[in-house]
Amino acid sequence: MTDTPSTTGTPAGAGTAGDGPRPGRAPRADAQRNRARVLQTAAEVFAAEGLSVPVHEIARRAGVGTGTVSRHFPTKEDLFAAILLDRMAVLAGRADELAATREPGEAFFAFFATLIHEGAAHRGLAEALAGACDVEAAAVRAGHDVPGRLRALLGRAREAGSVRAGITYTDVKALMAGCLARAAEDGRDADRDEPGDGDHGANDDGANDSSGLDRVIAVVCAGLRATPPGPHETPPGPPVAG
Repeated sequence: MTDTPSTTGTPAGAGTAGDGPRPGRAPRADAQRNRARVLQTAAEVFAAEGLSVPVHEIARRAGVGTGTVSRHFPTKEDLFAAILLDRMAVLAGRADELAATREPGEAFFAFFATLIHEGAAHRGLAEALAGACDVEAAAVRAGHDVPGRLRALLGRAREAGSVRAGITYTDVKALMAGCLARAAEDGRDADRDEPGDGDHGANDDGANDSSGLDRVIAVVCAGLRATPPGPHETPPGPPVAG
């Protein structure tokens, strides 16, 4: 198993060897648990320490052998893709939950914020897979159509009068991209900062912590709203962990 992404590949979970068990054979319960443990561990480690952490270290922290990781994810690229596909499944479930339990406007704005936070957290994974495989298409095939759910939530919120008339899905995507660009810039600023006496790598205005992104999201949401938040709607917050 290689520790660097290959130039080709299909997301694990999209009908390749990345799935581990062969088609037609139900995976054993322990194999399913091992796969889930590897995915969770890898997602946490990559988010905290970057994508260069070797696979054998992921295996060690997950409490499994390197061979176990290789059986499920033949390349590191397969592991990257599987993490993203797993997150897409969580996000799709979150969208369905919001649609079923919240007012249309609140559901849309909460999911909008969740997607931005998720994109900021896993930006490196998405960039590592750019051009190699289409995780979004694989997610749609698996029934986890996150863009479709966002489009539906936007439509409901617009019809309910919670979002300004004329706001399109293309507008929303552009605004999300802007928020993510701000998050990326904050990350670069944090990397350039050199902690000194009383300096922990953050600017005086706190722009390098998550509150900076939250402020940007709040401003964007205020611009999208047709009216101020009602008594039963709360401002969007950080995503709910899956």
